[in-house]
This record gives sequence, structure tokens and C-alpha cells, in this order.
Amino acid sequence: MQLSKVTQTSLSEINMVPFVDVVLVLLIIFMITAPILQSGIEVDVPKTRTVKDISQDRLVVTIDKGQRVYLGNDPVNIHQLGARVHAQLRSTQQSVFLRCDEAVPFGIFASVVDTLRQSGINNISIVTEPITGRARTQ
Repeated sequence: MQLSKVTQTSLSEINMVPFVDVVLVLLIIFMITAPILQSGIEVDVPKTRTVKDISQDRLVVTIDKGQRVYLGNDPVNIHQLGARVHAQLRSTQQSVFLRCDEAVPFGIFASVVDTLRQSGINNISIVTEPITGRARTQ
């Protein structure tokens, strides 16, 4: 009889260790994936030997594989790009980062750069990735 009382009292408590383990694993997963999800536009930028770190908070203009132009994460018409950039620029900030997929024709890239320069922005930094030791596979 006494054996059943001991078993009954030990099963009445909830074990929190598995719950804490699952929460910590989810926290680690979210911490790893959050920087990846920062920019929702998928772009394969060209690879170069010299890469400047994006440490400053600047406007980012992106041209994706479909030759669509984005300001930040919002799609924008190329004819309205200059006005939209100036509306979001601060008075001290006169520079823009330009991300362009490597599959985009140079003419599209040049027209976006020309549009930015015509609107008065001459400091355009082109975003690239560093060249890695292994060959790129398609």
C-alpha cells in the first residue's frame, strides 16, 4: 500500500526541464535567422576582393533578378526613385547603398545609377560579397 502513495505523489508535479529546453532551442533558432531575414529581397550580389562593411545606417536601393527596383523593402518605380530617396534622406546623409543582382543587365544598373545621380546623389556605394576560396556552383 505504501508503494502506491509514493508513486502517486511523485507524478503530481510537472517537469519544467523539457519545456525550458524547447524554449532555449527556439530562442537560438530565432537569433540565428533574424539577421538573415533583415532584407526580404533575395539578391545575389557580385563577388569582389574588396568589400566595404555596411556599418552605417543608409538607404539601400535594390535591383532584383526580375529587374524590379526597391527602396528599402518597398518596390518603387524608377521614375519616382529620385524623389522617394530625397524624401527619406536626412540632411546630413547624402549617400545610398546599391544592391544589384549579378544577373541584371548592365543597362538597368546604369539607368538606376544615372537616376540617383540626376537627383543629386553622388555618393553611391555598391554592395558586393567577398570572394570565397571555393568555386561557385550553379
